[in-house]
Amino acid sequence: MSTGCQGCRNGSGFAKPFSMAFQPIVDISSGKVFAHEALVRGPNGEGANTILSVVDQTNRYSFDQMCRVKAIELAARLGLADDGACLSINFMPNAVYEPRACIRLTLEAATRTGFPLDRIIFEFTENEKLDVTHVMNIMATYKEIGFKTAIDDFGAGNAGLVLLARYQPDIVKIDMDLIRGIDRDQVKRSILRHMLRLLDELGIVPLCEGIETTGELDVLQDLGVRLIQGYLLAKPAFEALAIPARIVPRIQMVA
Repeated sequence: MSTGCQGCRNGSGFAKPFSMAFQPIVDISSGKVFAHEALVRGPNGEGANTILSVVDQTNRYSFDQMCRVKAIELAARLGLADDGACLSINFMPNAVYEPRACIRLTLEAATRTGFPLDRIIFEFTENEKLDVTHVMNIMATYKEIGFKTAIDDFGAGNAGLVLLARYQPDIVKIDMDLIRGIDRDQVKRSILRHMLRLLDELGIVPLCEGIETTGELDVLQDLGVRLIQGYLLAKPAFEALAIPARIVPRIQMVA
């Protein structure tokens, strides 16, 4: 049995201790928290790079497994799903050999803690070089099991529209570089407007991340974006659920 498979079987092989912070994703049409994203941190709240910098080919399989379990355990302990919110977990497609085999520890953690499977979102970034067929297999399998799926940092990575043409996730998280300063950039607004129309036609929910200013938020509200995430609302809270700043939903004016 390979080292990777062994890591998937028992979650061992990553010795450095770590924990999680949670950052809310808000539905600005209702003002309610749609989900909390689990973000890796050091055991005392140190930045993600203190952990990610030691992840390599020899331990990424077990690290990926341990992240899933840690996120679910903490989310259950904090009562994350009690008010209907989802838990969004980042995963590494290249750390998954076979989707159903590598999901065993995740399912065990959800069962043990009573965390609902349909409240778990698995998101991956397209910044990592991907085997599109392998990713499609993972995402389709997760969907069959009952999880929601999402593409993170969409528009900044390797797969882009090629992946979207072959697989349509539940959610697409639009890369923050497109959002940054969008209130002062007509080109970015035009690109986002057409991207939102495309996602709507495909039945995919857009999520804009990295919102830091009220100007950016105003543009997103004007464009009809519902799900947003960023420091303007709340920074990640270490081993806690951050309470986002109150956003007043726009009143739709009828002519």
